[in-house]
Amino acid sequence: MSDGTAGDPLGMLMKSAGDLLRPEELVREATRDIVKEEIRKHLEKVLREDPKLEKDLKDSVRQLLEARATEYAALVRVGAATARLGLASLPPEVRRALMEDIVNLLSKEIGHIVERSL
Repeated sequence: MSDGTAGDPLGMLMKSAGDLLRPEELVREATRDIVKEEIRKHLEKVLREDPKLEKDLKDSVRQLLEARATEYAALVRVGAATARLGLASLPPEVRRALMEDIVNLLSKEIGHIVERSL
């Protein structure tokens, strides 16, 4: 029989539920959400009143996203080049066997992706 100690599943569940329902945390989170909403409304008002600032912000965010995408594409290219370098440095028979394994793995994964998408 469970006595609700912290080590047993029921005790852990009770403690977890108690942690979720602490009113001071709920009040703090709700207050934070209200403050965030008020700040968001104020910033939107400022942007509506200054179309140039709004456009500058949108352009800056777009440029930032493009820069991140370019960075990720470069990282993928570095990874691919590193993989090719590793493969090129292997003896031909090991390289051939590894490439077959990679092709088989990719074929299986692509097959799974196609099956899930149907």
